[in-house]
Amino acid sequence: MSRRTHVIFALIAAPAALLTPLEALSQPAKPGEVTASTSISGVYTFNTDLDRGGDFNWGTGIVSGTITRQVTPQLSVGLSLRYDYENWSFGNPIAFGGQAPWGKLNAPNIAVNFGYAVTSDISIGVTPTFGWAYETSSSGNGLIYGAILSATKVFSPDLVLGLGAGIVRQIDETKVFPFLIVHWQINDRWRLANPFRAGPSGGAGLELTYSIDDDWEVAGGGAYRSYRFRLADNGYAPKGVGENRFIPLFARVTRKLGKQTQLDFYAGVSVSGRLSVDNSSGGSVAQDDYKTAPALGLTLAHRY
Repeated sequence: MSRRTHVIFALIAAPAALLTPLEALSQPAKPGEVTASTSISGVYTFNTDLDRGGDFNWGTGIVSGTITRQVTPQLSVGLSLRYDYENWSFGNPIAFGGQAPWGKLNAPNIAVNFGYAVTSDISIGVTPTFGWAYETSSSGNGLIYGAILSATKVFSPDLVLGLGAGIVRQIDETKVFPFLIVHWQINDRWRLANPFRAGPSGGAGLELTYSIDDDWEVAGGGAYRSYRFRLADNGYAPKGVGENRFIPLFARVTRKLGKQTQLDFYAGVSVSGRLSVDNSSGGSVAQDDYKTAPALGLTLAHRY
């Protein structure tokens, strides 16, 4: 996956630097070389109707950082840290008895990235991930942990393909999701690639990018996202579990501010969305689907 800082907004929570094998190949790091990146993102999802009545909106703030060291010509090791914060506001959600099922959510996460070049054209990756997802004032177990596995093959200087799988324990439920790894430089202008780092909330998605010039590019893409979190002790379902799952579709405009910094503007929608709540014993309490949810986002990313 890649050394460039391409941080993208996932409408909820999955911007991250995605290291593509093609870029690592075109600019191979020397043993002992260290690279790092940081980013800050803000996303706002506008008022959206629930199917059974009521509405909601939410804002997201994300800060993240990654550092990677090339240990040998074949082996690289990295550390990624990020913190997601979401502030939800509900208006008379009928399916949840007119009560807000949750409010302020927190999700700190740490991941260790191992990459190994088996041959000159085949690489494998293993990323253990460990974190928490919980509503503010919750004292319950919000632990999330798992691993992301991947294998890629370089077919040409312009094409890298691979397969990956994530196995993640989200509080009290284990989720397994396969995903494709793609980096296809179609020509000087067009590129098809993964916009996200696969992680606890889902796979890497796909994004088609058009480079207008050295400073500007536009893109569009989508992915699948699903994440669970422990609810507050004294809220709608004390110490229960909330879940948000949806398909984010987005358009991106990027302005490069020199070789190491870029600003990403996003407009998108979440479709096929569903909110649900289980009680502390794992039994279903309530759920409701929601209409198409429009959102805007902004990410500032820098590579050191």
